[in-house]
Amino acid sequence: MSCLVGMVSLGCAKNLVDSEIMLGLLKEAGFVITTREEEAEVLIVNTCGFIQPAQEESIQNILKLARLKQVGRCRALLVAGCLSQRYGNQLLAELPEVDGLIGTGAVPGVADLVKRALAGERFCAVTRPFYEHTLDLPRLRATPYYTAYVKIAEGCSNHCAFCVIPVIRGAYRSRPMEFIEGEVRSLVNQGVKEIILVAQDTTRYGLDLYGEYRLAALLRRLAATYGLVWLRLLYCSVDHFTEELIHVLAEERKICRYLDIPVQHASDKILKRMNRRRGSAGIRRLISLLRTAVPGLVLRTTFLVGFPGEKDRHFEELLDFMAEVSFERAGVFKFYPEEGTLAASMPEQVPEEIKEDRFHRAMVLQQQISLKHNQSLIGKEITVLVEGKNNNVYYGRSEADAPEVDGRVYFTSQKRRPGVGEFVRVSITQAREYDLIGEL
Repeated sequence: MSCLVGMVSLGCAKNLVDSEIMLGLLKEAGFVITTREEEAEVLIVNTCGFIQPAQEESIQNILKLARLKQVGRCRALLVAGCLSQRYGNQLLAELPEVDGLIGTGAVPGVADLVKRALAGERFCAVTRPFYEHTLDLPRLRATPYYTAYVKIAEGCSNHCAFCVIPVIRGAYRSRPMEFIEGEVRSLVNQGVKEIILVAQDTTRYGLDLYGEYRLAALLRRLAATYGLVWLRLLYCSVDHFTEELIHVLAEERKICRYLDIPVQHASDKILKRMNRRRGSAGIRRLISLLRTAVPGLVLRTTFLVGFPGEKDRHFEELLDFMAEVSFERAGVFKFYPEEGTLAASMPEQVPEEIKEDRFHRAMVLQQQISLKHNQSLIGKEITVLVEGKNNNVYYGRSEADAPEVDGRVYFTSQKRRPGVGEFVRVSITQAREYDLIGEL
């Protein structure tokens, strides 16, 4: 079948893995993949449904692509991912432009679903929220050749009061270690140099499958992969760090000195209302342990402002915590009362204008922290993974920078031309809030 299929993937890296698997299955079934939306006969939007702004972005993309059914070649528009799983037939009823919905558990059947849409059937393929991510699932990667995401688990069992992921993705389910190890070996054999492990909660890995936390053992095995240069870990819950895991992070040099640990807040009252299990003192202890064990560790976190019941004093606690702990990287988000979550019906909802003010105050503080950290790197040499060149300036990422969410290192080179995907040493000469500038 020579039908052209295009895909728009929205949201997190975990969603991107699903998109890549769908593209691999479609290619295996004989469809031709195109990156030119205007020439596609079938368009698939893999949506994010986590928070209101992500939902709005998904709807905007759906409506934008729907116009190609009139002015382009599009014969069928399908919506996949979290938004489909969350709203199902309601979404199909409200968006007549859409020809079919693909839930988060229907990924393996994407080729048959596309054929049904092309045959004129309008459907809602939303059932259980997960599928078996086995080694035989093909994958057409959308990332640069040197970087790949590997999903080590699906779903979540933490049940934070603000989060709909357990509803959309189901309970936490670890992938067998041999599946992950086989996938990493295959990717590295294809030329991948940086493997990024993702799950809704990576530090919980193994508890459901093996009866104990097994992330430390998994990292040991993956770090032994010949040809792998960087092994990056994202989305680590503060609740599931073990002593063994901290030892592995300190000892295995292939593991990037970078961790993403969403803490959400620093007020014990707000953390309890959020249904977060570790309080402020426990978070401080963990951060201290990690920084002592892993010199040069760069930490990214997430803060949520405007949660129901957050008073000025609670927000000031958060600002004090941010200044004290000084996370090198941080994202700040405003609370949205998501339908179906415990927090949506809580009393003491915070007015929007107060959320906005707190968001900006926290962001300004974080910019100052980030700039101070970057200035401390002036005069030092760091390893950079080259990603491209604009005019005479190269750019790339250090091990302290995850793709898409963190800054870049910009540098010049007088003597040679480094290639994309190459690791080079750069001397830092200038610092900005998020980016570094240097020379090869």
